[in-house]
Amino acid sequence: MTSPSPIFRFDNSYARELPGLYVAWEGTKVPSPEFVLFNRTLARELVLEDSLLETAEGAAILGGVRAPEGASPLAQVYAGHQFGGFSPQLGDGRALLIGEVIDRTGARRDIQLKGSGPTPFSRGGDGKAVIGPVLREYIIGEAMHALGIPTTRALAAVTTGETVYRDGPKPGAVLTRVAASHLRIGTFQFFAARGETDKLRRLADYAIARHDNDLAGTEDRYLKLFARVVERQASLVAKWILVGFVHGVMNTDNTTISGETIDYGPCAFIDAYDPATVFSSIDHGGRYAFGRQPAILQWNLARLAEALLALIEPDDLDKAVELASKELARFPELYGRHWLAGMRAKLGLQGEADEDKDLAEALLFLMRDQRVDYTLCFRRLSDAAAGARDGFRDLFTDLPAIDAWLARWRQRLQIANRPGEDVKAGMDAVNPIHIPRNHKVEEALSAAEDGDYAPVETLLEAVGSPFLERPHLAAYAEPAPASFGPYRTFCGT
Repeated sequence: MTSPSPIFRFDNSYARELPGLYVAWEGTKVPSPEFVLFNRTLARELVLEDSLLETAEGAAILGGVRAPEGASPLAQVYAGHQFGGFSPQLGDGRALLIGEVIDRTGARRDIQLKGSGPTPFSRGGDGKAVIGPVLREYIIGEAMHALGIPTTRALAAVTTGETVYRDGPKPGAVLTRVAASHLRIGTFQFFAARGETDKLRRLADYAIARHDNDLAGTEDRYLKLFARVVERQASLVAKWILVGFVHGVMNTDNTTISGETIDYGPCAFIDAYDPATVFSSIDHGGRYAFGRQPAILQWNLARLAEALLALIEPDDLDKAVELASKELARFPELYGRHWLAGMRAKLGLQGEADEDKDLAEALLFLMRDQRVDYTLCFRRLSDAAAGARDGFRDLFTDLPAIDAWLARWRQRLQIANRPGEDVKAGMDAVNPIHIPRNHKVEEALSAAEDGDYAPVETLLEAVGSPFLERPHLAAYAEPAPASFGPYRTFCGT
């Protein structure tokens, strides 16, 4: 059954151009879908009829009950390295790509339902989601977007009227996820591992047409595609590190070709700065620890390179390895450049000086040694630029050490010869006061499970304008109380 209203103006290129790379499928019908959250701003960006969508009919569509006119619901197939071990077939086990739309800028965007029921790739799971993880993804995605970090986003969160069991009964829910595409490193790995080079080539040409159209038809387009992905992912992971974000499950099936952040399961933001921070309950060895994320990203990109070798130089594997390795070797320098540029902005530094990297790393060392809150440290440093240094100093226990660092920093600032308030304004524009603090996320999700969504809405208000300090949201800028204890997050919920 289809909707009579043209809410979505679909143009479903994946379904049309890549037969054999997915399974057409429909979601599980649920008893009583109802909106919890609807992202009106994103709906307008996607040129959707939000006045039609934000109705009972819209809830039925986004709950998976009814396919909208023009939809081509399908489950994508992919493989992936999960915690270093290769799984030759994964795929959308609880998600359906219902179609693609063209947004106001002319960009193509996927519309996907997550938690819409089992598919042929569910691997024994029920394919459903519960309200807590759905709202977590909504909150973190919107926070990342507001921070200027490429990310998938949520159009809506819908409860289904079902009870789903995850460590006890929970309210069932579906997330509507919007992405530049859902193409992953694992998508390429699936066909490369099976030796299906023709399908791999079709997939690569599709990815180029969608994300790097200027490369279409060029002789060395597959190598250039790889180089572009390396560049995008180097920029992305630098942005993660600069705001203290820990993805938590950086498997190759969670690494996009577009350079967007995807899948917010065991993710979190650090409080006290420590590169060894791990939040995921299953990351026992710290593979995806905060400080290891750049190295893991490069490892994931090496897996993409392997998948593309048969396209880069079909008749000369050694040459393909040489060419891909050369592009991959650029990653540390690209990442370092993005990170240092971002750190200069966080420190209020204009221009470039040889000492800048050492200056930044010296502060990070003091922060780690004295268990200083990462987000508050940089935000209060901007106050110090305007002459109010006490709030910054109060974060540290070794005052002589931090005073020596402040003296170095002030000397470096004098090179730019800017007034203090000008430095502060620039720093406040890149150093957030509001991130999704872990204790506030858990507080909001716990309330939501009991049917109270007001804390979620307040948290979204805070993280939606992360650089704006507002007195009524002061509690959302504070670190977790000591009673909160060690924080753990979970996959697959």
